[in-house]
Amino acid sequence: MKKLACALALGAAFVSTNALAWGNDGHRIVGSIADQLIKGSYAEKQVRALLLPGESLEKVASWMDCVKGTYCGPQTTEMTDYTAANPKHSEYHYTDVPFQLDEYHDHGVGTEEHDIVQSLRQAIWVLQGKDGAAVNPHKFTKRQALLLLTHLAGDVHQPLHVGSAFISKEGVFVVPLKQEQIDGVNIFNPQGGNNMLLDDDKINASGTALIPAAPPKEGEAAKPAGEAKPGPKTKPFHSYWDTTVVDYAMRRVSARTPEQFAQIAIAGKPAVAANTGDPASWPYQWANDALVVAKAAHADVTVGPAGKQTSRNGTVYTVWQLNVPDNYPVPSSAIAKEQLVKGGYHLASLLQAIWPEPAVK
Repeated sequence: MKKLACALALGAAFVSTNALAWGNDGHRIVGSIADQLIKGSYAEKQVRALLLPGESLEKVASWMDCVKGTYCGPQTTEMTDYTAANPKHSEYHYTDVPFQLDEYHDHGVGTEEHDIVQSLRQAIWVLQGKDGAAVNPHKFTKRQALLLLTHLAGDVHQPLHVGSAFISKEGVFVVPLKQEQIDGVNIFNPQGGNNMLLDDDKINASGTALIPAAPPKEGEAAKPAGEAKPGPKTKPFHSYWDTTVVDYAMRRVSARTPEQFAQIAIAGKPAVAANTGDPASWPYQWANDALVVAKAAHADVTVGPAGKQTSRNGTVYTVWQLNVPDNYPVPSSAIAKEQLVKGGYHLASLLQAIWPEPAVK
């Protein structure tokens, strides 16, 4: 009964507002694709053994974002235990490799021992049954490893969670060769695009003109595309890639729900490149692919004037206006669709590689 109550509480949390990364819908899409692809397999049985009654990969896909605060609902004991044991958990979601580079390298600029690539590797090792300080320094349980893997397999396919922009004092994108060059004087770190701001009215107008309207939910009338909402007049570039492009991608395939998006994607029989070698090396392959995509995400994007903003705690920081092509919603939403599909297929393939079908005796 206790497990069921916990699952119901988590289920309620995961239908609430978007919470960073791909946003709730994006992560649910990745989880739903994987749910459908592993159905009936030995891997599904192993996944079910680690999930609580009523849970699925789709339903737990946002768990790692929900532990960051109460915007998904009240924190469960499982969540507070995890955050207490992992004080740097919010840093597991990304790495900051300069987007102009071609490969992720251990100890390279923008990488950390606990970044998304390393956290994915550790989760894979735990699910493979390995343990010890060298492979599991955070002492993840198998259930935690599955929750991390389900979420981070989505995050690593969001291009700005791997490929990061750095800006020179002259206001252009540059490639720092050493970590110490990012000094906030000659080279600035815009925090994964969070401090690079789009003109919200302009990008919304482009989306309205170029992206189909969202299909109506059952019993509702169709809503105009890009319906205006009150709020700030700028949108962080990272936020655009977290949530806006997911909305556009869903609208482009007329999907009302993440599950429907997953069904449409699978029915289209997409050509998703298979990963090779040791499954623990796959996060490197995913990160390198994300760097390719991050270059496309920054194509024809230019830095505008710099300004200052003040955070809630009184910290003053630099922000930059960002200029994107007028048709940016079209290529960016196409990229998002492809990356969400890759995330779901790669997650499913990884789970099946960790838990292959038993040999027939």
